[in-house]
This record gives sequence, C-alpha cells and structure tokens, in this order.
Amino acid sequence: MADHPDAAGRHTPVGRVVGVALALAALVAVIVLAFSWPSVTADAKNLPIAIAGPAEAVEAVEATVDEQSPGAVSFETVDDRGAAVAAIESREAYGAIVLGAEPEVLSSSASSLAVAQLLTGIASGLEEGVNAQAAAAAAAAGAPAAPPHIDVAVTDVVPLADTDPRGTGLAAALFPLVLGGMVGGIAISIAVIGAMRRVFAVLLYSAAGGLVLAGILQGWFGALQGDYLLNAAAIGLALAAIAAPITGFVALIGRAGIAVGPVVMLLFANPISGAAVPKEFYPVPWGDIGQWFPPGAAATLVRELSYFPSADMSFPWLVLATWAVGGLLLSVLGHFRTAGGAEPDAEAARSAESQPVAA
Repeated sequence: MADHPDAAGRHTPVGRVVGVALALAALVAVIVLAFSWPSVTADAKNLPIAIAGPAEAVEAVEATVDEQSPGAVSFETVDDRGAAVAAIESREAYGAIVLGAEPEVLSSSASSLAVAQLLTGIASGLEEGVNAQAAAAAAAAGAPAAPPHIDVAVTDVVPLADTDPRGTGLAAALFPLVLGGMVGGIAISIAVIGAMRRVFAVLLYSAAGGLVLAGILQGWFGALQGDYLLNAAAIGLALAAIAAPITGFVALIGRAGIAVGPVVMLLFANPISGAAVPKEFYPVPWGDIGQWFPPGAAATLVRELSYFPSADMSFPWLVLATWAVGGLLLSVLGHFRTAGGAEPDAEAARSAESQPVAA
C-alpha cells in the first residue's frame, strides 16, 4: 500500500494550523465588512438641494422637509429656477425645489437615482401641503367651493441616457476599472523586471486600457456618454492611478508592495468611492475621504464627463494624476535605490539561481 504523499514530510504544527484557519476567517470577515458596511449604513445626510421662492414659503418647506427627513437635506437658497438648474448642472446641488404659483421639484437621475427618488417623495409631501394650505385659506375667506388642485411637477433636469436608464452600467463600470488597475499593476510587477521598464509598461497598459474600456463601456454598452477620447483619457488615468502605486511600492520594498492593490484600492477605497450612492450617504467623513483615492475620483470624473460637462472636474483629475505620477516616481526612486535598477526580489531570485543545487 502506497504511503500518503504527506507522510514523507513533517506535519504542520497544530498551532500553525489553528493560526492559519483563524487568520483566514478574520480575512473573510474584513472583506465582508468592507463591501457590506457602506451599503448597510448608507443614509442621506446634508444632501445639497437648491431652493427658490418667497422667504416665508421657503422657511415653511425647509421645516417640513427637516421634520420628514431629519438631517437628510441641506438647503441652499438660489434666486430662481434658472439658478437652480445651473446649480444642478454644475453638480453644486443634487436637485431643487422651486416655490411659487406653480411649485416644481427638480431632480437629476444622472446624479443619483436614490436622491431623485427622495425628491419625488418630497414633491408628494409638498403637493399635499400646498393644497391643504390653499383649502384652509379658501375656507377662512368663506369661498363657496374648494380651490383647484395644485400639482407639483417633478422635472428630471439631467436624466440618464436611454442606453442606461437605471444607471446600472455607469455604477457597475467602476469595479472592473479598479480590478483592471490592480491586475495590471500586479501583473506588471511580477512579469516585468526593471523599475523603468515597469514605468513604460504601466503607461502603455493605461493608454491602451483606457481606449479599450471606453470603447466597450461607451460604444458597446452605452453606459458612458460625451466625448469618447475624454472618457478614454479619464479611464486610462484611473488605471494608471491604481497600477502605478503598486509597481512603485514593489520597486521600493519588493513583492510586499503588491498588497497596495487589494488592501488600499479594493478593500478600503472602493467601498467608499461613491459609485453606487452619493458620498453624502456615507458616515462623516468617509464619503469625502473616498474622493481622495483613485476609485472615488474615477467614479466622480466618469459620471461628470458623461452627464455634467458644466461641473468643475479639476479635483478628480488632480487626484488621479497625483496617484499616477506619485506611483511612477516611486518606481523611479526604486530604480536608483537598487544596484543597476534591479528590485530586491529580482536580485534575490538571480542570486538563488546562481547557487549550486544539492544533489
């Protein structure tokens, strides 16, 4: 009877077996928390909503909305409907309430379906309130009949495209982008030896990946709108912003630098990126922190390029460029810190290959 393959070797100590099992259980718990915590705890807080109309009416609506949804909305007074539309189109507000003889609620499904649904609920409450006030005023004046019903219109100022009516393609596009940046950075770190060669590989991969992914997401799926080359540039820069730090840390500290991808980009930054819900839905200050990392900046930039050309996009462009350039500079620094431009892991591998093999 043949011996079991493990019989020839020494068994793993029981303490190590227990440690490995518990460590893997802890890792699974961290992964579940990272991906489920943002959605479970998501709750609208201080959503910027524009409001226009007579001062007394504005105060009454603000009080009513705050009573219905405490802390959910932060109203910003504007002069008129035109100013409210401009605030939405520049992404200074998620929506607006316009009061007057013909009250109207302005939403933007392209900005956030969740907020658009919230505004639709506010419109229903507002319609009920204004009609109740009108009926009370008519009764107090002794009017013989009830006043005509006042409708509160809901207008989607910046709607989603017909090719992506639920916004699922736009939201789902972020994860492949993050995964693509990670896979690119890790694969280049393993397959390419030489820090400067990795810099070239990251640049080439990011440029080609941006063109290909933009072609798929925009030309095939219809998830992206606007200018194709701008979208390709944004996606390419996002890929570089995720891949370059991985190769940069590998150049400095060896293969341990690969952990930058799964730990920083996937487990930490991706869940608070704001791709699925606005950053105001996350507990303070995590929504704002998420915008300082490539996944959050990429999600914001791609959405604004598609639907909000009037928005100020300098911040997400700057965040992505900083991560990309910083990662590439780490690779250059690693190149000069190692003899002949070889990373520690590569140098160790060559040394091991040169050692005589025991018979």
